Amino acid sequence: MSAPLPPTLGAALAAASAAHNGRGLRFLDRHERETRVDWADVYTRARHAAGGLAARGIRPGDTVGIVLPTGPAFFDAFFGAVLAGAIPVPLYPPVRLGRLAEYHARTAAMMTAARVRLLLTDARTWRILGETVALARPELGAVDVAEVSGPGVAPPLDRTAAPDDLAFIQFSSGTTVEPKAVALQHRAVIANAGAILGAVVSTDADQAGVSWLPLYHDMGLVGAVFVALLRKGDLTLLGPEVFIGRPALWLRALGRTGAIISPAPNFAYALCVERIADAEMDGVDLSRWRYALNGAEPVSPGTLRRFVDRFAQWGLRPEALTPVYGLAEASLAVTFSALDEPFRTTRFDRTALAEGRAVETADGIEIVSVGTPLPGMAIDVPVGRVGPVKVRGPSLFAGYFHEPERTAKAMVDGWLDTGDLGFLHDGELYLTGRAKDIVILRGQNHAPHEIEQAVDSVEGVRTGCAAAVAWQAEGAEAEQLVVFVEVRAEGPAAEAVLSAPLAARCASAVLAATGLDPALVVLLTPGTLPRTSSGKIRRGEALRRWLAGELLPPDEVNAWRLAGALAKGTLAHWKARLGR
Repeated sequence: MSAPLPPTLGAALAAASAAHNGRGLRFLDRHERETRVDWADVYTRARHAAGGLAARGIRPGDTVGIVLPTGPAFFDAFFGAVLAGAIPVPLYPPVRLGRLAEYHARTAAMMTAARVRLLLTDARTWRILGETVALARPELGAVDVAEVSGPGVAPPLDRTAAPDDLAFIQFSSGTTVEPKAVALQHRAVIANAGAILGAVVSTDADQAGVSWLPLYHDMGLVGAVFVALLRKGDLTLLGPEVFIGRPALWLRALGRTGAIISPAPNFAYALCVERIADAEMDGVDLSRWRYALNGAEPVSPGTLRRFVDRFAQWGLRPEALTPVYGLAEASLAVTFSALDEPFRTTRFDRTALAEGRAVETADGIEIVSVGTPLPGMAIDVPVGRVGPVKVRGPSLFAGYFHEPERTAKAMVDGWLDTGDLGFLHDGELYLTGRAKDIVILRGQNHAPHEIEQAVDSVEGVRTGCAAAVAWQAEGAEAEQLVVFVEVRAEGPAAEAVLSAPLAARCASAVLAATGLDPALVVLLTPGTLPRTSSGKIRRGEALRRWLAGELLPPDEVNAWRLAGALAKGTLAHWKARLGR
């Protein structure tokens, strides 16, 4: 019989420290240089930070914002707040210097929603955060985490929390609305991390993990860090910017450490296929990677196959690819597909799906199964027809922070309405998209990610960087399909690919894959599409900005494709309205 789970994150950290097994966190930089901090060190440093926070006036129940990159200082701040009895609020660091105004406004809104009383950062990040702090105006201001941590700052502290106390606040992705402050209790977070631990690994500390995921995101914090903490095992961490800059470092870390588990969203697997050269994989062995969890965004069957085919020669097993489903309001994980088995896909009739029915057919749309609920979790989903996905279980959130009306709308009789749509087929969950993101054309529903994935294979297009929306132009009889697509090249090189032929190839790919003919394909330079803090594209916001003239292609002629469904006069009207 397995040992009972600790009641709180603080208790889990104390238990990992007491194990004295030398396990803990390993940080890799872009040069693959390693910094190690074992769990005993994490605990000691956190106790000092907790004392420093208390000396600064942080009381139990206060919220402490954290804007720090992946590194030991993040854990000083996070677990320091936990041991001080406070509520850490991880926020994403500024990474796109060209969009600072948007960053300041969005981050300040998050801090306000979470009622952040003190913001912890570092000297480097602080230089950029001035406007954010001025907008949010935290009561105790903002300080470098180094000023509240370390021996000699204040007596160490470890306040005992209760399981029903709030452990931390994470923000929902906010693809369709402004991000929501999701309040999670210790018992919920421990229950979810424990369920993941029980599903994919034993409590053997020798079974290591690797993650490059942001620590302000549930998949990185709950799915990687907290699972390793409960296991009292090793976890190798890379910053997300390190992975994006050189994706091979992720797979090299897996081979180097012999890790068995590593989660990532679908785009990461596609990026590896596109950008990793054979020479970068020299000496890498992926045979011990048992659980390549794929979640946080729609899972593409084509991406899964290409990933397996590309890296099989380095020992990657098809059974390792494991599609999963979860959301911030459930702490993280809700369903897992079958472990140690190849991922499962089923084809469904396109027309029937558009009408809300799931009818299996040999030549229909291929959708990936995300499996069945984890132990303790339950889902309420229609069988054989598309409908809302509802979830209940011990890891559900306590509510949206200080927003009882929004919480009551999402939670009814213990069931959380996730906002996702899907259906059950042969007892397994298949997702069709977000309810508010569904593209409705001529009264029929279409999943936007299927349209977007159709352009991924077009040469010159950035994988995972498209947005499909429905738009009814002035004078048009019905809504038309508009697809925004980022090209792969940047700077002067972009001129070679920002062309009408590329837009036409994108439209043809969509037509071939879905039977839908886009009215417009708008080509954009890299990094143009608005995204959430976790990297998901905000489709509705992309349309809003385009209509407002804020999301404009660099070449007004080559970036437009005119389909027969949209009259030339309408195109002229919109070009005139946008000052083109």
